[in-house]
Amino acid sequence: MFNTDAKIIQRMAPLLQRVMIVDPQPAGARLISELMRDIARSQICVAETEAKALRLTASFEPQVIFAEHGSTPVDGVAFTRNLRRSHLPCRYAPVIIVTGQATAAGILEARDAGVHEFLRKPFTLKDLLRRLEAVTLRPRDWVEAVCYVGPDRRRFNSGDYTGALKRRSDARATPDSERLAQALKILRSAIVAVGSDPVQAMRSMQAQVTDLRKCGMSVADLKLTTSAIDFGRHLDQIERKGAPYDGEELAAKAAPLLAYMPQEEAVAA
Repeated sequence: MFNTDAKIIQRMAPLLQRVMIVDPQPAGARLISELMRDIARSQICVAETEAKALRLTASFEPQVIFAEHGSTPVDGVAFTRNLRRSHLPCRYAPVIIVTGQATAAGILEARDAGVHEFLRKPFTLKDLLRRLEAVTLRPRDWVEAVCYVGPDRRRFNSGDYTGALKRRSDARATPDSERLAQALKILRSAIVAVGSDPVQAMRSMQAQVTDLRKCGMSVADLKLTTSAIDFGRHLDQIERKGAPYDGEELAAKAAPLLAYMPQEEAVAA
């Protein structure tokens, strides 16, 4: 191994101590297990089915998950989607899909399910290290919407993906203005969805409150910051009472925040 690889591995190692492999094939799971033990002396947990994987994650709390895709009884994309929408502490853990059939459509489907990276078989050690480096040393913003939960898709950087990005920006850091606009758009859509998906809508709104508060503090906008805090308090109050939630009331309470919506987005609504 080159010196540069050794330095990168040293930086990654603390984030690779607990690794889960979701794969029904012992040979595939064994290969990744051996490589991860060599790379970072990882503790490995293997699950042969999606149900077992979701059950074990609660106690194992993996830092990185490898999920096979394209073979029964494991559908790595479905597993990722279920993980992201769960209440497990490790729902934010990076997921790397491993498959021998990496089509453009399959890669986009995985990205839209909340997958971090795509690893095509057969793969080299260099391929594996590149994916690990991406998920550990180049973290992406987290998006907590109603229809999508996972890492920011604008930063999807798998070596297997060569298509166009869906959105305009591909910078590493999200500018305050862009973060603000995205949080407001998600907040607006979550309020609309509060009747059909109250659990995820509430979680999404809480996440946007956190982002909006950070935006307000970052740009020293006291009104934005206090409006986010006030709306967050309202969410805490109604969440304690439980669903159903009143969408019109939420929209009225969120009005001071939604007033920050960029004009072109407000018109589009």
